[in-house]
Amino acid sequence: MGITTIQLSDRTRKKLAAMRDHPRETYEETVNRLMGLKYSDAGVDVEKGDEASKMFYAASRKTWSNRIKAGFDDFTGLRYVRPPQGKDVVMGENFDGVGTKVEVAQRLRKHDTIAFDLLAMVCDDAVLRGGEPYFTGNVLDVNKVSFDEMGQLSEGLVAAAKDANVAVLNGEIAELGEHVGGYGSFKYNWCASCIWFAKKNKMLDGTRVKEGDSIIALKEGGFRSNGLSLARKIMERAYGKEWHEANSKLAEAILEPSRIYSRLMVSLSGGVEGKEKAEVHAAAHITGGGIAGKLGRALKPSGLGASLNYLFPPCEAMLELQDLGGVEDEEAYRTWNMGNGFMIITPEPDAVLKEAKRLGFEAKLAGKVIKDKTILLESKGFQKEGKMLSF
Repeated sequence: MGITTIQLSDRTRKKLAAMRDHPRETYEETVNRLMGLKYSDAGVDVEKGDEASKMFYAASRKTWSNRIKAGFDDFTGLRYVRPPQGKDVVMGENFDGVGTKVEVAQRLRKHDTIAFDLLAMVCDDAVLRGGEPYFTGNVLDVNKVSFDEMGQLSEGLVAAAKDANVAVLNGEIAELGEHVGGYGSFKYNWCASCIWFAKKNKMLDGTRVKEGDSIIALKEGGFRSNGLSLARKIMERAYGKEWHEANSKLAEAILEPSRIYSRLMVSLSGGVEGKEKAEVHAAAHITGGGIAGKLGRALKPSGLGASLNYLFPPCEAMLELQDLGGVEDEEAYRTWNMGNGFMIITPEPDAVLKEAKRLGFEAKLAGKVIKDKTILLESKGFQKEGKMLSF
């Protein structure tokens, strides 16, 4: 490979020689100074970025009353909290993102529910181990700043944080131009973290699960934030690249926001400072991998299985996509939640059902823990409704 040479003018050569007078200047700063470039020439609008950051900061402040009693009223100010006290209190943190569900929002130009998907992913992952979500942080990568769409996202974040009873402690917005893909003129990815606390003796590791324990299913009316790549592939094959226009009703059903179940789990356990309302031995957040994968993980430490004869049926959109894509029930139950967003393993089903009803969650006794390691479920899917599936 040959060496490429560049012919510089005398004027440019003199300017480069002047770099000795700017010993702390970076290469990028030097090039920009010599060529007269601005950050906006690279597709980044600093002023718009600052305004967007202020928008999300204002939204975050609205969530602080959920968990924070006081804070510095300054965008870059120090923010801290006093954690729950007690020698047996432990802290954990988990991370997740919305995934490709954002493309559905981009196609429909509706972004005010995506925060429910975001916080459901991290908060409901915290409670399945017995934690009580306290704080979240988030990183929003955008191709460019757009106040309308980002305003919808920030408003949704306030509503979702209230539903989950968490405070948005911090966040970051990055304007990344063409490095962010998606559909339409406004593209973004969104991920979050969740900081949680728990009483060590209330944590759920699955070892207390016993044969005969009841399994309570909590109803989910949409896809949550998993299996969207398959849903999108089916839609594109059936309706073409502009599938959201060809079947807008189905596209809107796919965007249905996730239920956030963490309030129920915290109420049942009593959280860090409350009293237990029902004994819970394990829990499963039905996301990627479906019931077989996630309930199987909850049962693995005990070496037991499950028999599920009374699950909630999947939403109509899942059944329609199964039909459109020829998706077998086994594959559907491995990919989607199929109407059951969360499962609670308990020896006190009546107490769990009572508390779920009080808090506005639709719940039902779906089955029992069995000695066999297999997960058996009666399908409610499109292909084999009423048939027993084994995983």
